[in-house]
Amino acid sequence: TTPTPTPTSTAAPVDIRVYVDYLSTEAREFQVANAEQLSKWVDEDAAKLTYYPVAMLTSKSNGTKYSLRAAGASACVATHASDRFFAFNHELLTNQPAVDSEGYSDQQLADMAQGAGVSDVATVRSCIEDETYTGWAKAATDRAIKGLPDTKGLALTTLPTVLVNGTPYVGHMDDPKEFAQFVLTIDSNAYYSTATPTPTPSATPTATPAG
Repeated sequence: TTPTPTPTSTAAPVDIRVYVDYLSTEAREFQVANAEQLSKWVDEDAAKLTYYPVAMLTSKSNGTKYSLRAAGASACVATHASDRFFAFNHELLTNQPAVDSEGYSDQQLADMAQGAGVSDVATVRSCIEDETYTGWAKAATDRAIKGLPDTKGLALTTLPTVLVNGTPYVGHMDDPKEFAQFVLTIDSNAYYSTATPTPTPSATPTATPAG
């Protein structure tokens, strides 16, 4: 049976989902530009942030299937050291290998996970080097290409795909102010759509006949 990593999340009013391929240059741009404010929103319980590793660029690494292996490696960290997932995810995105290069080896990916501070180093290293979750990563990618859950018929076609309360962000990936404004707009719309005021009925006036 193909193992499935256990996701972790925090409850918060704004739901931000980010579908990333660790070989996508625009995914790197989004992470570099927005990591600080995303971290701040999560720390303040203003947002629920979930990353979904996918492997759409598996063929862009000289036959090493880097995207697939990196996505599988992130699933290993999410499963065995969930508290260090964001650090590892950030490392994979910001220190991204070039497209059409061989990317990092499984041993190097395990070293990066260790550098991100995972506690059970042996288990995480074994998971990454054995490519335990590459099958899961491929299946997750295939599902996302067919359709994204909790959306109105959206499917994964571009990288990264960033959803805020189910609405795709189509602005500049390297502009944190534009993304913050989008989040604020979506959040305001969500608030007002669920907080529509109910009119209070007034007393019916009684007419007094003249004369």
